Amino acid sequence: MVELSDAAKKQLEDYFSDKTASPIRVYAGGGCCSGPRLALALDDPRENDDSFAAGGFTFLVDKDLLAQTGNIRVDMTPYGFSVESDNPLEGGGSCASSGSCGGCGSSGSSCGG
Repeated sequence: MVELSDAAKKQLEDYFSDKTASPIRVYAGGGCCSGPRLALALDDPRENDDSFAAGGFTFLVDKDLLAQTGNIRVDMTPYGFSVESDNPLEGGGSCASSGSCGGCGSSGSSCGG
């Protein structure tokens, strides 16, 4: 199941105010040191998706990902959308051992995505 906060719903309504609403995919993006993170993207339905209606929008989640995460909550922060789940995704590693991600421990760094 996908839950949408009032703040996130307003942001999506504003975004789609002058265009046709597309399905919104919840996916696991690279997270480097902290492991994969849930993120959002506009996408088309796929064969292995579960579809959820929340706040007047359609959210798509791959069934295998949903089995790992449990319920998903979408909210807004001052920095953008926040996507959290009942069961946080595991993974990640040490930044010191990865040349593909610089400075995960420093603020403002971008690790994966």
